[in-house]
Amino acid sequence: MRQLTTPREEQRLLTAVASAEETALLTEVVELRTRNEQLGRALASRAVIDQARGMVMALAPCSSERAWDLLVDVSQHCNVKLRDVAAALVATTKDETLPEPIQRELRRALRRLHLADRR
Repeated sequence: MRQLTTPREEQRLLTAVASAEETALLTEVVELRTRNEQLGRALASRAVIDQARGMVMALAPCSSERAWDLLVDVSQHCNVKLRDVAAALVATTKDETLPEPIQRELRRALRRLHLADRR
């Protein structure tokens, strides 16, 4: 009866299995690091968005949800990411000028919010 694998073939198989396990482990580590970086960026963005939300709530006395909707509306009308709209708004507290398109859309959104509250 012939042996299924020779010692040399067994060694190659064991090396291949170990290599496959190492590759799988390495892949998992890379994926986890990527996810960790994404979560870090998301947390940083979230803090800025929450600050901008608070600013909107102070500007146009409204709920947190309405402030969120207003920021999303400005973001969509300007075709600028929400986190960038929020960062620009927060930067105004450090004497930076709000970019004109964002400023224009923010004014419009605040007007719409004010008119909706009158009804």
